[in-house]
Amino acid sequence: MENVGGLVCLSQITRLKHLKRCINMNKKKLLLDPSFRTIEEIFHPDDLNRLHDCCDVLWGYDEPISMGEFESVKKDLWAIISPRWRYGDVKDIPNLKAFMEVGGRHPSPQDGLDYDYCFERGIRVLSCAPAFGPMVAEMALGMAIDAAREITLGHSLFQNGEEKYQRDGNKDTRTLYGKRVGLIGMGGLAHSVLNLLAPFGCKLSAFDPWRTESFIKSNNVTPDSLENILSHSDYIFVLAIPSTENKAVIDRSRLELIKKNTVFVLISRAHVVDFDALSDLLHEGRFKAAIDVFPEEPLPLNHKIRQAPNVILSAHRAGSIIGDSNAIGGLVADDIEAMAHGLPPWRMQPAQPEIVVKLPRRERINKPFS
Repeated sequence: MENVGGLVCLSQITRLKHLKRCINMNKKKLLLDPSFRTIEEIFHPDDLNRLHDCCDVLWGYDEPISMGEFESVKKDLWAIISPRWRYGDVKDIPNLKAFMEVGGRHPSPQDGLDYDYCFERGIRVLSCAPAFGPMVAEMALGMAIDAAREITLGHSLFQNGEEKYQRDGNKDTRTLYGKRVGLIGMGGLAHSVLNLLAPFGCKLSAFDPWRTESFIKSNNVTPDSLENILSHSDYIFVLAIPSTENKAVIDRSRLELIKKNTVFVLISRAHVVDFDALSDLLHEGRFKAAIDVFPEEPLPLNHKIRQAPNVILSAHRAGSIIGDSNAIGGLVADDIEAMAHGLPPWRMQPAQPEIVVKLPRRERINKPFS
């Protein structure tokens, strides 16, 4: 750089300003459209700043972008951050390289996203699901121990003056230490659960038709059939993601295999369980349960599960922790930075062709710009 009397030449300053303008103009365009979530919920300020540092962030409000505003920017978009696919035909977004969902699961093909086109064109479809793993696993473990040790039940009895002390209050309780634990599903959530189970020295088995036996064994877990897990486990954690093939796969006949006093933890999706049969068997006192997800939310006030004995109920709260949800933004910012520098994303969960074609339609279909 030329220097005259300690001052930078005006021509050099002019060129530097022009270069800076070119760099800003050449920043990749990113649509930040987080509704139904909020930006504050998803992003720590440091992670939001990282987005702005490497991309030209468009929209960036908690309200969903309107059709007119989207039409004015869609041809320039490099990436979209949103909890839902609500943007019409992906072919009309010619420069798109990534859709990063911040809702908790990949869009279903029936939601309008053309996965074949995405895979063909190298458009990455990424899910923030890994951000929820530790939160949901913690809740699953807490609810399992609560149900097994009858903590909530004991509290209710105490408030009603009906408490039973010491051994009399522990006739139907058990610890987690050394018990047989069955996992239904061996994805990311299962790994978070396994991390928390480590101190308890449990005998672990798992069923997951999407994983090889060698993969399951590599996690120090014994592969087993669904029937054996339901028949022999002291604790059962339902961690499977929904698919078109596993709707109510844990049906009445399989639920009837569960032993007396076993704790059945339903923490991923109610989709995989015959919920009416589950409700009936709990009313019969066949086993214990801890449930955070339901086939319909909000759950009708007259649903019979509400009065079932030996069950801990939670209103889909396992993954909605204020503050901890900023983990979503950390994943997003890490992968945006990587892709902006020509590197592959490594934090979010990529959609796989073999799996997305089997994703079920969402209960609440998302219409574009509704």
